[in-house]
Amino acid sequence: MKFIHMADMHLGAEPDKGFPWSAERAEQIWETFREIIERCRTEKPDLLLIAGDLFHKQPLVRELKEVDALFASIPEVRVVIIAGNHDYISGISNYNGFEWSPNVIFFKTEELQSVYFEDIDTRVWGLSFCHRQIHEPLLDGAEADASAGVNILLMHGGENSNLPVDRKKLLSSGFDYIACGHFHTPTTVEERMIYPGCPEPLEKNDIGRRGYIIGDIGNDGGAKTLTTEYVTCNKVSYFKEEIEVTGDTTQFMLEDEIRERIAEDGGNNIFTFRIVGRRDPDIVFDTGRAERIGRITEVRDESEPDYDFERLEADNRDNIIGQFIKSIRKAQIDDETAEKALNYGISALLGQDRK
Repeated sequence: MKFIHMADMHLGAEPDKGFPWSAERAEQIWETFREIIERCRTEKPDLLLIAGDLFHKQPLVRELKEVDALFASIPEVRVVIIAGNHDYISGISNYNGFEWSPNVIFFKTEELQSVYFEDIDTRVWGLSFCHRQIHEPLLDGAEADASAGVNILLMHGGENSNLPVDRKKLLSSGFDYIACGHFHTPTTVEERMIYPGCPEPLEKNDIGRRGYIIGDIGNDGGAKTLTTEYVTCNKVSYFKEEIEVTGDTTQFMLEDEIRERIAEDGGNNIFTFRIVGRRDPDIVFDTGRAERIGRITEVRDESEPDYDFERLEADNRDNIIGQFIKSIRKAQIDDETAEKALNYGISALLGQDRK
């Protein structure tokens, strides 16, 4: 029995809202979803399992119709869906009363339900969010159906405010595979319990590859077998880069380094930069200008001025600068704290702007 397991598609999301590329990112989420459906058309899995947050918020009717038309285009694939905490089924949700194509099964309550597919001797279980949060461990006591050849559990959550679960108990409850959603970072709890993460990253902390699972549950001499493959599908990646500056680094040198990093990782990707190290005290980096180089959400300057405190103390022995340096050095504080105090204090006394 072959399946594709995806979660957290977040159709309708607008990543990096306010940046010039936001609208393009929103459309790329839809494009990636369409490509997953196309993969279903070529791979012909028995099941497409969607473990919640198919939509980023309450779906519009036209969005439901678009999605259902895609599901209808793969009639030989059974699609099983649960709603997550983002697209939960509220009393006014457009999920209510929507008529899906015959190959789509949508679990619409917070009560654990199942559907049995006789031709593949497989029972799929699941429950949906009908509230923004679920604090109760609704899957405690869940047990697989021993009479079914294969049991799969669809779940969304796994933290205190979003369907808390006892992973150890769930893994001992007889399910052959637990198709999880909610956490955006791909996470394998155990081979039988996987969070595939979001197929497209949604914000700057979603770094690394993103995709979905193709799996197969078979029978080898009476013993069940499970194989899974992680398929990377994201069109864009987020990168967090660190640039170490020195006393010789100028604004233009910093910008050249940023351009080189972007060229190495791909200009279509999205970046945050953190500047560290010790810079010339007379240099103040213009982070706003650096952010305009490419698809950059933030350039954060955490560098420190490379002051020569001994020379400053000697040159300013009779004024407040020299007295301040002397007092900090005499204070009974650790070296790291003393250095920070000196950097901040001298910058203020010298009238240096700090980012």
